[in-house]
Amino acid sequence: MVSIRQATTKDMFQMQNCNLNNLPENYNMKYYLYHALSWPQLLYVAEDENKKVVGYVMAKMEDEKEVEKSHGHITSISVKGSHRKLGLATKLMRASHHQMSFLYGAEYCSLHVRVSNIAAVGLYNGVLGYEIIKTEVGYYADGEDAYDMRLYFTNPTDPAASSEEVKKEQDLMKGDTGKDGEMAGEGKKKRNKKKMM
Repeated sequence: MVSIRQATTKDMFQMQNCNLNNLPENYNMKYYLYHALSWPQLLYVAEDENKKVVGYVMAKMEDEKEVEKSHGHITSISVKGSHRKLGLATKLMRASHHQMSFLYGAEYCSLHVRVSNIAAVGLYNGVLGYEIIKTEVGYYADGEDAYDMRLYFTNPTDPAASSEEVKKEQDLMKGDTGKDGEMAGEGKKKRNKKKMM
């Protein structure tokens, strides 16, 4: 039995380990702690019956002054190979989406994904409803292109819409599953690798 819950700073090492085993893009512990301390409501983990983290989502709110609309961003998401095809990535993403919309009033969520990661693109577009906005050439450190994708939330500040999202979230926590495949993290841009994203 796997449960979804909000992450804490105690989960950071297990989250990092989950990332190291699955993704080509990795982050130092300072980066995980930066997210956990800045946007604790947006980080979720999937935990098995032995209290081991088998998946996580790490997200943030974009707060730069030049940003026109309030929106969230998925920095990284990963599910261990042993626990894929259980709908965990879908649950993790939707939990973070709900918090972005309900708590922060975000109008949409963005993410980057490798153009070669067909499974992840299928999840984002086919299951979660993300749209490809553009292709960013050479986005990743190894030179691969990335899709810049967005999911627009429906009436994020509408109480009725928020109630609907709360119900969806409760249903997800009870075990409503969907299909998902391999996940990809945001990755590190070829430019400004050391800059906080």
